[in-house]
Amino acid sequence: MSSRTMLIFAALSGFFYVAFGAFGAHILSHALGVAELAWLKTGLDYQAIHTLAILAMAALMQRRANIWFYWSSVMLALGILLFSGSLYSLALSHLKVLVYITPLGGTCFLVGWVLMLTGALRLKKKAECDE
Repeated sequence: MSSRTMLIFAALSGFFYVAFGAFGAHILSHALGVAELAWLKTGLDYQAIHTLAILAMAALMQRRANIWFYWSSVMLALGILLFSGSLYSLALSHLKVLVYITPLGGTCFLVGWVLMLTGALRLKKKAECDE
């Protein structure tokens, strides 16, 4: 993802985060059970955190392109779609097959954070070499 694409994804993800949160709080809270609302809340929590991470990497990428941050943002975005998306779908549809997609999204999150760490460590090494 380019920094522009990362910013666009973060903006869309932030928009849908607020929309899903409001929809869940005002409409679905009367229609869903406790378990379904918990799935919805978990999906929203993870979407919020990872949207902010993508936004931060987009800002960093404005200053200096970094292949590690590029792939980290791709994995975090994929994690949002798979993890949070599967939890939203599970809460609304009860399609049990979706429980197999959620861990794939969680794995994408983990890979994304490791890639971000790698990129950050490499930035530090690069800065020390330039001195």
